[in-house]
Amino acid sequence: MTTIRKTSNPNEASSEWPLDRNRLNVFDSRGAMAEAAAVAIARRISDVIKAKSMCRMIFAAAPSQSELIAALVEMPDIPWAKVTAFHMDDYLGLPADAPQRFSNWLDRHLFSKVDLGGIHRIRVNGEAEDICDDYSSLLAEAPIDIVCLGIGVNGHIAFNDPPIADFNDPAAVRVVELDAICRQQQVDDECFSDIADVPTHAVTLTIPRLLAADALYCVVPGSRKRNAVKAALEGPVSTACPASILRTHPDLTFFLDTEANPDGR
Repeated sequence: MTTIRKTSNPNEASSEWPLDRNRLNVFDSRGAMAEAAAVAIARRISDVIKAKSMCRMIFAAAPSQSELIAALVEMPDIPWAKVTAFHMDDYLGLPADAPQRFSNWLDRHLFSKVDLGGIHRIRVNGEAEDICDDYSSLLAEAPIDIVCLGIGVNGHIAFNDPPIADFNDPAAVRVVELDAICRQQQVDDECFSDIADVPTHAVTLTIPRLLAADALYCVVPGSRKRNAVKAALEGPVSTACPASILRTHPDLTFFLDTEANPDGR
């Protein structure tokens, strides 16, 4: 497991490689990566429900997660009726029915396909501060058991971009301004036709809120993510690459395809 040495800056630390190799898995294809991740996540869901009779999960919504979500939907015997689902971020300023909204993406790919015990979506309407407070309260009702997440091309997790990421954020949910690299990624992912169409602000779960979960499963495919993965796995633990903080979590597993693997194999 990575050893972290604290520095005078609470948002920076230095680390020693390697990450526990049992928690770093690389596959020849996106499909194989997604299938392996789905098997591991399904096993964890079942174990949590056996122990607690319920499971609370947070899902990322992005094209990079499509294969994982599809594999989970097809996985037999997941007791979805005992799972309560959250998502980790969403845009501000889009119409409620905009297909780019992450709640709508998850509706199409997951929520409408399995019989979940509960679904908590980030609200579309109302004051942004109230939306954050309401979602924070829902998250705080019980521990979060599992987070399924990815990494952005700028190293973000959820919408915690390098300019604003805070490893000691006192809030659980907040409004953030998206940086240009993050907004361009949404265009490159073919979610928007032009960067001018991408909202400038969003609601996101903060880094401490994500790290408070019992288990994290980070699924990252594609060559455009390779530099961010390399920084997350091998660089200093720093808000310059917010995903680097994932290495400090005691129950984290990475799933990569060969294109995202910084070792290039």
